[in-house]
Amino acid sequence: MSETFDHIVIGGGSSGCVAAARLASDGNARVLLLEAGHSHRHPLLDMPPGIFKMINGSKFMKYHKTTPQAHLDGRVHEISQGNVLGGGSSVNAQVYMRGRPSDYDEWDSILRGNYDRIGWGWSDVLPHFRGMESNNRLNNEYHGTDGKMLVSDPGHINEMSRWFVQSVQALGEPFNPDFNGAAQRGVGFYQFMNRHGKRSSAAYAFIAPEQENPNLTVRLHCAVQRIIVENGRAVGVSYKDKSGQLLDVRADGEVILSAGALVSPKVLMLSGIGPADHLKDHGIECHLDVPGVGQNLVDHPEVPVTAFANGPYGYFKQGDGWRMIRNGVQLKLFGTGPVTSAGVEAGAFVNPKDPTADPTIQAFCVPIVYLDRDVLQEVEDDYGVTVTTVVVKPKSRGEVRLASANPDDMPLVSPNLLKDPSDMQEMIEGQRFFVKALQQSPISAKLRSIVIPSTDDLSDEALRTHCKKFVKTNYHPAGTAKMGADGDKMAVLDARMRVRGIDGLRVCDMSAVPNINAGNTNAPAMMLGDRCADLVMGRL
Repeated sequence: MSETFDHIVIGGGSSGCVAAARLASDGNARVLLLEAGHSHRHPLLDMPPGIFKMINGSKFMKYHKTTPQAHLDGRVHEISQGNVLGGGSSVNAQVYMRGRPSDYDEWDSILRGNYDRIGWGWSDVLPHFRGMESNNRLNNEYHGTDGKMLVSDPGHINEMSRWFVQSVQALGEPFNPDFNGAAQRGVGFYQFMNRHGKRSSAAYAFIAPEQENPNLTVRLHCAVQRIIVENGRAVGVSYKDKSGQLLDVRADGEVILSAGALVSPKVLMLSGIGPADHLKDHGIECHLDVPGVGQNLVDHPEVPVTAFANGPYGYFKQGDGWRMIRNGVQLKLFGTGPVTSAGVEAGAFVNPKDPTADPTIQAFCVPIVYLDRDVLQEVEDDYGVTVTTVVVKPKSRGEVRLASANPDDMPLVSPNLLKDPSDMQEMIEGQRFFVKALQQSPISAKLRSIVIPSTDDLSDEALRTHCKKFVKTNYHPAGTAKMGADGDKMAVLDARMRVRGIDGLRVCDMSAVPNINAGNTNAPAMMLGDRCADLVMGRL
């Protein structure tokens, strides 16, 4: 006889942790949270800069290889995804970013075409952001101090980060003390989801306080095979546990899918919910023909600007040998030093073409030579700085498809980064802008040379070639099971995050968004989990 819970949450990432914890605590419901990955409790995960020890290979990540990208001359690149409780919030660089109010007002406009709608505008989502946040500096109409998610200023700021901020100001950009405040434009220092040198992931912030709550059951190393659909209703889940045993579990209430924008559409399709022809090709019985499942994939593309320093500036080798020991001792004895920083302290939002318009480019200043492993061998590993430029509102769209009917197979992912000509042009302009920023004082006096891209030729043609060679994900896939208006045939969800045509099934991760927000996506993912819990509990 199958176990039965009130609700089942598939995927213990940022969204799933919030939704499961709130349903078990505030909703007093019996909740099962199924996570395919590992425990979040590990020293490398806890410390803010641990990501740089894991980014090029770790059991706490899964690595999706894209299909060959024809518009990038056949390149294949990787998109890593958290394989751990807390998902991206347990392995990311912890930048706390929501986007801008117009992002959510756009969602609200799209979703007005719903018969049974709720508001998705800035005024609707802001209370969720504020309610989850415990900010260590800000307490105003934009920020809260009573939530579970610890949001802090960087515990340590490298001198290279400070020089970057000053040099961007030399180009006329204002200093912005709060990218999540009244305006996004400018240069400044990010806030992060950590405190006193320890990560504040969704697992720590929301699941850990409920570990003694008998309403919440968390099972790790449990890979969901499919959602069980009977008579048009999601009634349970089939999953494989760590030993490989197949188990079924039932839900009296709802099944909530939050496996991420690359896996949630895969689970839907394996469950017979998706494009009928594609399911037929893989021998999967179609419960509901939903052509939008797996479509509308949008991600933030990033391209590096990399320079070598002319002295021992930045974080090069700070995690090696005697430096690592020194930094660890400093953290242990005084709670200070480089280990309290996520390593990406400074950033900017700019519009190189029209500075007064909405920013088109987000930048992250990383005080190291920070490149993917497939291109790192092209330059020496030395003291330096990398400024990653990111198109914040890309028009390019890709897709996620099934590789087979075997749940163990990774999905086929084609993100089409920079395929739309307008995305490429914005990236080219962003590259020029930040090359110029690195040529300004005071940072220019600390640099030996800019090596990527070559400053010998900054023409559109040369920068286009550079971007095609180096573009990669900013780790923000979204939109593959989007909410949409009632008449939108590609809309998988209604405004209440319910799968159209299937009762008792919602999707609450970044798959659900109609368009990507202008900035990092982890905070919006948690907001989606929080709103989903309120919807299930009938509070919205």
